[in-house]
Amino acid sequence: MSRRTLSKQPYQLKGVDALFGEASISQVAAQKLSLAQISLPSQQPRRYFDPQAMEQLIASVKQYGVLQPLIVRPQGEGKYELVAGERRYRAALAAKLPSVPVVVRELSDEESWQLALLENLQREDLNPVEETEGILQLLSWKLGKEPEAAIALLNQAAHPERESVDNVIHTSEWQVVLDVFEAVGKFTPESFRTNRLPLLKLPDEIKEALKSGRLAYTKARAIAKLKDFDQRRILLEAAISEDLSLSQIQERIENLKLKEVEKSESYTLKSRVNVALRRIKKSNAWDDPKKKRRLEKVLAELESLV
Repeated sequence: MSRRTLSKQPYQLKGVDALFGEASISQVAAQKLSLAQISLPSQQPRRYFDPQAMEQLIASVKQYGVLQPLIVRPQGEGKYELVAGERRYRAALAAKLPSVPVVVRELSDEESWQLALLENLQREDLNPVEETEGILQLLSWKLGKEPEAAIALLNQAAHPERESVDNVIHTSEWQVVLDVFEAVGKFTPESFRTNRLPLLKLPDEIKEALKSGRLAYTKARAIAKLKDFDQRRILLEAAISEDLSLSQIQERIENLKLKEVEKSESYTLKSRVNVALRRIKKSNAWDDPKKKRRLEKVLAELESLV
């Protein structure tokens, strides 16, 4: 085996054929390049790397080397620009490897950006916000439309009761949408529309917590329901520092809402009864024999009144 030829096996990246056609890299064999020959592009679609995950990758690279090739494109004079595989590239630098396996492809700026996006979107550790932004950007590019127009197309196809839906799902544009989601391999157009697009409307502080990997997106969506900024900030900090479960977060939100009701001018006798019942249902009074007996007496009195 020559020094520059690592393997005759083609590099595989799911969905490349569907998105790039003849520009596919799936039949290109890997070779080796010095790290000194490779530079990062001025702009990369991925912005956050989990420090712990990076340490684990660096340890793996030190022991086994880089097992999956990077994708690069030639820049002339023996230099190459990284297209996909920034985590592996950074890990190789940290591990002080002399060379890494690569697949070299002639790609335009747009193809390079899309390919980097596609690889990042297929990673399991990509945070939900960047994943959502990336898919929307990929849709936008492949459709040749602004992101808002891509969202509008997803919304139009989601309402089968409308006569216009047939005019959407039988178009070439909708086939492009299907190709993108098949390439990404994580969502359907509808699951992306209902579960991920709402993340882009989250308050900035919650989006930042998601991007940094400190908060699950289901918890983020729950906390975002609080309209009061201070309440939301305090709950967000508690959710992270105390590692609150989703049910615990929902319980605290419910308690905050009850307190708001109590403070309101329209806190009538009827409201007090409703609040008391909701609190009783969530309390541990049912498990305490003494409290349970008192509840039974109170309930009997209430029943006699009505």
